[in-house]
Amino acid sequence: MTGADGHRQRFGLTGRRALVTGAARGLGWEIARALAEAGGQVILNGRDPAALDARVRELTDAGLAGEAAAFDVTDDDAVGRWFDAAGALDVLVNNVGLRHRFGTADCPPDDFNHVVDVNLTSAYRMARRWAVGRIAAGRGGSLINITSIAGPRARPGDPAYTAAKGGLEALTRSLAVEMAPKGIRCNAVAPGYFATEANEQWLDDPKVQAFVEARIPFKRWGAPGEIAGAAVFLASDASSFVNGHVLVVDGGMTVNF
Repeated sequence: MTGADGHRQRFGLTGRRALVTGAARGLGWEIARALAEAGGQVILNGRDPAALDARVRELTDAGLAGEAAAFDVTDDDAVGRWFDAAGALDVLVNNVGLRHRFGTADCPPDDFNHVVDVNLTSAYRMARRWAVGRIAAGRGGSLINITSIAGPRARPGDPAYTAAKGGLEALTRSLAVEMAPKGIRCNAVAPGYFATEANEQWLDDPKVQAFVEARIPFKRWGAPGEIAGAAVFLASDASSFVNGHVLVVDGGMTVNF
């Protein structure tokens, strides 16, 4: 084996099964497609079976391995039933998320709790069920949480999302130190401004664009596919000694003074 072959294998995911939550669109879809392109057998999760089936067809038409898993990650019973029937899973990507762009006065506790449940509690629910099963089977794996640059920082009028993503970053650290002796690595990817469907209404907003050009050194939004390499790296053996790390993918926004 040459050195080049060794690195191809270390960055590859051949023979690995990976579940990506919230994978029907946006960053979740880009991550799922990239994992499949790296050789992984990818399971796309979401709540819309038709949307998932369409994405699976895109993968299979490209000669890639994909399947759909339509269930709600906030439903403990549904999560349990899926894992009971799922079989071995080497990689879990907790990507599903929800934003509630209202300030404290307009964010009652029920709304706050819902955002935390979708962004944080569901990730714990999935991670717990997956990790306990892997440990019982004597197997390791890679857990990747999709957090946000909003986790350790804040903007006005976004308390629920900021709290949830900050909690997810802390959960990443906690699981990393607890699970590593069992062979499970836990890391996170923290996206910045990406031109996804969820941000479509702001892409042509002059004020937002002025902010992007002032704060992001590249002076542009990230293309959704630009998130994918970070997830492939953290899922692969190339990151075998990376644990408890938050890989920021924001074009340098958060280091720009």
